[in-house]
Amino acid sequence: MLVLRLQRCPCSPARRLASIRLYASQSAIPELPPPKQWQTKFPINNTLRRERAVLKDPDTARSVARSFLSQAKSDNGGKIVIEAFPGEPTRPGALSRAMLELPSSDLRKLIILEEDEQYLAALKPLEEADPRVRVIPVSGHNWDSYNHIQELGLLEGVQSQPWDGPRTSCSLHENPLYKHAGTNGSLLPLAPNLHFVAHLPINVKGEQLVAQLFRCIPERSWLFQYGRVPMSLILTEYLWSRLNAQPRSLRRSKLAVIGEATADFQETTDSTELAPYADRFHPIPPASAASRAVSKKVGQPMHAITAIPYADQVIQRGDIDKWDYCLRRLFVLKTIPLKTALNSLAPGASTLVKTLTSTSLPLDQRVKLTKCARDMTIVDWTLLVRAFNNWPFRPENLMITDAFKEDID
Repeated sequence: MLVLRLQRCPCSPARRLASIRLYASQSAIPELPPPKQWQTKFPINNTLRRERAVLKDPDTARSVARSFLSQAKSDNGGKIVIEAFPGEPTRPGALSRAMLELPSSDLRKLIILEEDEQYLAALKPLEEADPRVRVIPVSGHNWDSYNHIQELGLLEGVQSQPWDGPRTSCSLHENPLYKHAGTNGSLLPLAPNLHFVAHLPINVKGEQLVAQLFRCIPERSWLFQYGRVPMSLILTEYLWSRLNAQPRSLRRSKLAVIGEATADFQETTDSTELAPYADRFHPIPPASAASRAVSKKVGQPMHAITAIPYADQVIQRGDIDKWDYCLRRLFVLKTIPLKTALNSLAPGASTLVKTLTSTSLPLDQRVKLTKCARDMTIVDWTLLVRAFNNWPFRPENLMITDAFKEDID
């Protein structure tokens, strides 16, 4: 995985905090109650709310907000931020407030997406207190929600930056596959002044959502129609371990391959600053759930990451369905050597063995057929999908849909 070099402000932490609080003191943003009172003041009375872990500690929220918006600064002034899943039962989470403490030079507009009526009632005071806020009663899960905010004119201030437009130097390392191919990664297209932020729900829908967002990158669809839009996410250790899984890892999956192929992602806040969970997040889970070593439930360690799409995409525009098809078919047999598993792509696909191992290819462009899907690198997958795409007998109907509900490994 590539590395995002974080450039920290040279001023002291005390000075930074003082400047933030000075700005915040001039705002009429309603205050949250002390975190110790959240469990009684904010009861969780249904499953959906129980699966939405959000920051409650103000200082932690400030640290995360700064890391999200300061480490992926726009050259076009303050950011326009779309925040999904911000709610709390009677007050919104602390992250929305923390972002609103930032000056307009960092945050130009905050568009909050929330469909829960009880949460909406609590979010409206933020809209009334700060003219930069717009609260829209829609779900962050639905594609139509993002079309809706466009129709409302809320993205009129977004300055699109073409993927192949004017280039600038940046701190991201170049994509290793393109380094091999000789592409100069030192100059990258400017990023737009749009930024997506979300607490990912701790359920199947949260996993589906993150998988679909990364699928949108090579197609330049969704918000990526504006350019290389950063995504900042708060997610569980379980989901982060799957997204960040390297070749030969037991958790290597389709999600990890698509993520690694499309974006540079890095933790923006040290995970120790987000622990222990009970002091930083709400709701607090039952003791039995929190004690599980590998849990998919609320209460496990959390991570804050930012993903920035690569300027040069390994997955070519229009090819995501082919990648999906090959990944899904082969990860079903993720421990079976490729030489045996290839035939799962389609009857007769074992003929691809000759294509992938031809002696006419340079050594570094041949795929080792003793590898299984879990062991394959991005270079391996690129060569395999290329061979599959050129195969005259490949299936025409790959049965891939772009609906959120279809994309779980």
